[in-house]
Amino acid sequence: MPLRLLVAVLAGVALGLAFEPVRLVWLLPVALAALLWCVRGARLRRGLGLGFVFGAAFFLVHIVWIGAVGSDAWVALSLFQALYVGVAGAGLAAVSRLRGWPVWSAAVWVGVEAFRGAWPFGGLTWGRVGFGVLDTPVEGWLPWAGVHGAGFVVVLVAGLLLWAVLGVRDRPREAALAVALVAVALTVPWLAQPGRDTDGTASVGIVQGDVPGSGDNLVAHHREVTRSHVALTRKLGADVEAGRKPRPDFVLWPENSTAVDPFADTQAREGIRAAAGAVGVPVLVGGMVDAPDPGQVLNQGIVWDPVSGPGERYTKRHPVPFGEYIPFREIIGDWSSERLGLIPRDMVAGTDKEPLSIAGVEVADLICFDVSYDDVLADQVRRGAEVVVVQTSNALFIHTGQIEQQFAISRVRARETGRTLVVASVNGRSGVVDADGEVVAAIEPRTRAVLVHEVPLTVGHPPAVVVGPWLGRACVLVALAAVGWALLPYRRRRAETAGHGGNQ
Repeated sequence: MPLRLLVAVLAGVALGLAFEPVRLVWLLPVALAALLWCVRGARLRRGLGLGFVFGAAFFLVHIVWIGAVGSDAWVALSLFQALYVGVAGAGLAAVSRLRGWPVWSAAVWVGVEAFRGAWPFGGLTWGRVGFGVLDTPVEGWLPWAGVHGAGFVVVLVAGLLLWAVLGVRDRPREAALAVALVAVALTVPWLAQPGRDTDGTASVGIVQGDVPGSGDNLVAHHREVTRSHVALTRKLGADVEAGRKPRPDFVLWPENSTAVDPFADTQAREGIRAAAGAVGVPVLVGGMVDAPDPGQVLNQGIVWDPVSGPGERYTKRHPVPFGEYIPFREIIGDWSSERLGLIPRDMVAGTDKEPLSIAGVEVADLICFDVSYDDVLADQVRRGAEVVVVQTSNALFIHTGQIEQQFAISRVRARETGRTLVVASVNGRSGVVDADGEVVAAIEPRTRAVLVHEVPLTVGHPPAVVVGPWLGRACVLVALAAVGWALLPYRRRRAETAGHGGNQ
């Protein structure tokens, strides 16, 4: 047991290092194979404990950037997420007794990831294995089966490799079969990739205005941030009129480019109007908009036309609990800490599923952490989105690896949907990612800059847009069935043992 505990800790750390900013991607299957070895044949309680230790080590490494909010928040969230991995560890221990256990192990892992990404309060999707597969052979599964499908394959490969190692001496034929299955899993999606049909192009202007000072306190400098985006957009307009730059079809501003309601605040509204008028095309503004309830606020992308003014809007669908709203505020308000008081208004989740129509282009809009959830993007792409944009701030985490992790997720989403994805950040990492997940243009963090880039418009959608979101739910059901099946003979043996003991 001490050896398995040590291996679980080291494997959890290794899984954390497989992701950005370190990104040793080859550690993905190695770390998961080590976990499978730790829990193989173990009782459920031991599997639960080993899984928890593995999960704690993983999340303490992977989301260390939460420390920008507070070390207590970082540790608490890491340990809470580790509980899910503990449940996965118990499930992996149970199904390790079944024939074909690598398949059932993959279903257990993805099923727990799907549940973790949905409950409670909308769940946390950060740290899904499928987000780490880009630039590996497994990425070929992304347009076919989505992030859940890619994660399933990684765990399956890890299980098959462990099967091969365990059987190489006594069962060489089984070991050879396991290696052959790994080769099949890694090559099948590359035999045929989903086609991509394009219907013209659009030119997108990206504005990154930066945050003064240390860069991590946008609220204190929100007026300056808005003025910076206005000034850069007006300069773009001047460059267009002088022939120094091509006129974009629309301009993309990041989340929190105005931290006050532009419909209520004259200064913000006039600045946006002047910017849109100067460039002569619609500007997709990221703004905090007052909700009808004075205790609530909306995080929105607002299409601001240079002639008609504000038009269509997208509202962020996955606000962050305890970061952008306080669950059960009326209950915990009496004993909430000073930090909770920093969130005076609760952000309300949007329900938008239709893409925005901007200058004749159908645009899927995602705001910050929305990019890590399957439903937001899939809903808009299925309804005809031709290009994807991500409006994000990143200011609070500018000195951490969070900006690299989020940009990596954006790259995965581009590959998954077969669409060009454009990111605008206040001062993080802005850029253009093509349909293969490759970065084709970028603005460095902590800089004030404008980027204009021509992007293809894609029609239709790959199977992952339909299959991906449902695959996680299917794995929940398969995992429950597999664990239940594995426990039946275990319970029967315990009952028979108890019966024999009673007769003696």
